[in-house]
Amino acid sequence: MNPTLDLLRTRRSVAPPRLGGPGPTSAELDALLAAASRVPDHGKLAPWRFVVIEGEARSRIGEAIARAYAADNPGADAARLDLERGRLAHAPTVVAVVSRAGPHVKIPEWEQVLSAGAVAMTLVIAANAAGFATAWLTEWFAYDRRVLDALGLDPRERLAGFVHVGRPQEVPSDRPRPVLAEIVTRL
Repeated sequence: MNPTLDLLRTRRSVAPPRLGGPGPTSAELDALLAAASRVPDHGKLAPWRFVVIEGEARSRIGEAIARAYAADNPGADAARLDLERGRLAHAPTVVAVVSRAGPHVKIPEWEQVLSAGAVAMTLVIAANAAGFATAWLTEWFAYDRRVLDALGLDPRERLAGFVHVGRPQEVPSDRPRPVLAEIVTRL
């Protein structure tokens, strides 16, 4: 058929613990982020932004995640805190996609939120097209104000998700996909 459709038909998320290096170089990541930015954006608001988490920053944010978890779960054992601490440590590059959607005189907030989702998915597709593997996840800490503060998010900003980018350590198996007859209505 064509390479783009082939990619879309075969793309598969790879769990972060199954992602390794090398990650994208700075120039490769800039190219991926530039591609991701070319999404529908009614009003040219760019109602989203990126926070790149690489190197030591993965551990620093991981500590903030573990602290927040420990504060809410005082009985958590060391193994669970290590799991929380390592949430962003598997893939060499993690991109937090931040939604800056808000009230606007002409552009509905819902359209701005959808644009942030489109940015995240386009980043996933661009990274896969460049030979990387990805996982777009949120998890509990994507909604925790203490973690969002550690990431530098403004109180009005929300996290659309974390896009983990790396190299697959194994070929992931596919999962069942929806049956078109069950999800398509033709009028």
